[in-house]
Amino acid sequence: MSPDRSERTRRARSDLALPLLVAATVAGGLWLAAPKAIDSAGLLVDQNDPVRLADRAVDKALTPEVARREIEAALAAGDAELAASFVELAQSRAIALDPGLVATVTEANTAAAGAVRTAQNFGRGLVTGEPEDGAGLAGTLLGDLFVFGDIRDAVREGGRLATGAEADELVLGLACVGLAVTAGTYVSLGVAAPARAGVSVVKAAWKTGRMGAGLAVWTARSLRGVVDLAAARRAVSGTALLQPTAAARGLKAAVKLEKAEPLVDLVRDAGKIQAKAGTRAALDGLKLADGPKDVARLAKVAEKNGGKTRAILKLGGRAALVLTTGAMTLFNWSVSALLSLIWALALVKSLTERTTRRVLAFGKWRRARRAARAARAPVAQSLPPAASPPAG
Repeated sequence: MSPDRSERTRRARSDLALPLLVAATVAGGLWLAAPKAIDSAGLLVDQNDPVRLADRAVDKALTPEVARREIEAALAAGDAELAASFVELAQSRAIALDPGLVATVTEANTAAAGAVRTAQNFGRGLVTGEPEDGAGLAGTLLGDLFVFGDIRDAVREGGRLATGAEADELVLGLACVGLAVTAGTYVSLGVAAPARAGVSVVKAAWKTGRMGAGLAVWTARSLRGVVDLAAARRAVSGTALLQPTAAARGLKAAVKLEKAEPLVDLVRDAGKIQAKAGTRAALDGLKLADGPKDVARLAKVAEKNGGKTRAILKLGGRAALVLTTGAMTLFNWSVSALLSLIWALALVKSLTERTTRRVLAFGKWRRARRAARAARAPVAQSLPPAASPPAG
């Protein structure tokens, strides 16, 4: 190989080596970051769709091993309802479960197995207003629907206020709202029933410590603008227990209905969750909620998933309702991946142009070389043969 050609080859290789190395590095980084970037972009798109967020949370967390472990743990804790929720969720995702385990869950949820527990929880809910399951809430609802439960709570907390003792103003306020909603339930022939059930669920969540801190703050603040606590205290003072009808009228009058719409929306959403997914799912969701928007999101998840909702909340936590990762972090991941992709495409374009120029230059050089050879050939043929040296 001639020195000129060797030099040109070496220069061409050096011109292409660095861009090739950089392109390979960028491509490797993109290959590693692509799953995270794609997931981040998807989360940003779905951040206002709680149903899609819930599906994403389940997709990440639910495996056959996780489903089996959660079902066994729920059965060991005596929570047959949660076990059934996981069975339903796993079956909806085509996850195979041990038939024996499924049969155990089914047996644990039979009417005979839960008859005694149902009766006990119904009575507890009726008397104390602190339900643990659907039967307990049925008892609570029965008491609240016939104003016994709300008057019981209002008289207890109002009496404490009247005597200067420490009272639970949130329970008192919810009891007043419950009485107003109950009246609306009767008037609308059940149209307001989800709100009535929701008041009982929210009140039970607060009593049993299953209300998120942010939601509790919002509810207490809203009640201060909706319920005249002084009027409620006057309504239950004195002989309120002997005159429950008069007490109920006074408590309903203490509610400023024109300001109650946001609070009514909250309890209506809570009632929808209870109706679609069950009492424990509603209580679990209220514990995760940081405000009324979270409860509204959970209502949509419950409407779509029904009995699977409790298992979804157990697996995903707040990530099943809201975007828990900072939107800016997800945005940075997506933008970084996009910029890296653009850079990689620019490098490919640059390499393509460099390679094309080299190929064209090499072709031009070869053609020039052939032309030079062709030009030299006739000259060589026209020269006379060299004279032979004389003999001897």
